[in-house]
Amino acid sequence: MGVFAGIASVFIGCCSNVVFLELLVKEDPGSGNLITFAQFVFVVVEGFIFTMKFGTKKPKIGILSYTVLVAMFFIVNVFNNYAFDFNVAMPLHMIFRAGSLIANMIMGIIILKKSYVFSKYFSVGLITLGIVICTIISGQDVVSICADTKPTSEVEDFFWWTVGIALLTTALFMSARMGIYQEELNKKYGKNPKEALYFTHLLPLPAFALLYNNIYEHFLIALQSDPLDVPYVPIYMPKMIAYLIGNMVTQYMCIGSVYYLTSECSSLTVTLVITLRKFVSLLFSIVYFKNSFTMWHWIGTLMVFTGTLVFTEVPQKLMQSTVSTSVQKEKKSQ
Repeated sequence: MGVFAGIASVFIGCCSNVVFLELLVKEDPGSGNLITFAQFVFVVVEGFIFTMKFGTKKPKIGILSYTVLVAMFFIVNVFNNYAFDFNVAMPLHMIFRAGSLIANMIMGIIILKKSYVFSKYFSVGLITLGIVICTIISGQDVVSICADTKPTSEVEDFFWWTVGIALLTTALFMSARMGIYQEELNKKYGKNPKEALYFTHLLPLPAFALLYNNIYEHFLIALQSDPLDVPYVPIYMPKMIAYLIGNMVTQYMCIGSVYYLTSECSSLTVTLVITLRKFVSLLFSIVYFKNSFTMWHWIGTLMVFTGTLVFTEVPQKLMQSTVSTSVQKEKKSQ
C-alpha cells in the first residue's frame, strides 16, 4: 500500500464507518461499548490469522511497549464512545474530535520540543475553526440522548453533560499522545503497522469483561431490532446487526490505513489526514441525512480548504514550479 492509497483508504473506510456509527447510535444511543468490543474482536481475529499466522510469528516490538500503547488506545476508544451516554450529541462529539490537530501540535511542542513556522499554526487554526463552524451550524440543538435513563432535571442533565465533555477532552489529548508514541516506536523498531494494529486490539480484550453486562444488554437490543429491508434479498437480519457488521468492516479498513500512514508519515501529518476525513464525514452526513447546507457551511468549507492548501504548502510548491519552469525557458532562449 502506497501513501496515496493509504490516504484514500482512510477516507473511504472512515467516512463509511461514521455512517454506520450514526445509524447505530440513532437506534441505540447506549451501544458504544458493544460497537467498540465488536470492532476489537474483528481486528484480533483477522490479525491472528493473517498477521501472526495463527500465533506462529513472533512480535518485533516488545509487549511492554505495546501495553503502554494499548492503555492509551483503550482509553481513547472507550471514552469517545462512552460520551454518548452523557448527553453529548453527535455534532458536539465531532467538534471535539476535530480539535485533534491542535491537540497533536500542542503535544508535539511539549513532548518532542518541536517548533513550527507561522504558516503551520495558521493553517491548523484555520482548519479547526472551519470544522467547528460547520459542526455548530449542523447541530445547534443539543438534546439529551440518554435513552437508558429516566427523565432528569436540567441540573442533572448539565452535570452528566460536563462528565461527557471531560471524557472527550481526555480522549482528545490522549489520542495526540498516542500518535506521538507510535511515531517514537516506529523510529526505534521500524515499521510494523499490521503487528501494532493486532496487539493494540488483542491486549485490551480482557478489560471488556468489566463491561460485560452493558455489552450483553445492548447486544440483545441489537438482536431485537427491526429486520433489515433489502429489496430482492430474502434474508432476515436485524438491521442493527447489519449496521454493526458494516461498522466492524469499515473500522478495520479505517484504522488499518491509519496505522500504515503512522509508519510512513509524521504524527501531525497523519492527524491532518484524519481531521480532513472527519470534515468530509460531516459534509457527507449533512447530505445523506438531508440537512441544510447554509452560507456558514460554505464559509467553514472554504476555511478548511484554504488551511489544507497552506499546511501542505501547495501554493508555495506551485510558485516554485512556475519559477523553475520560467528559469529553464530563459536558459533555453539564451
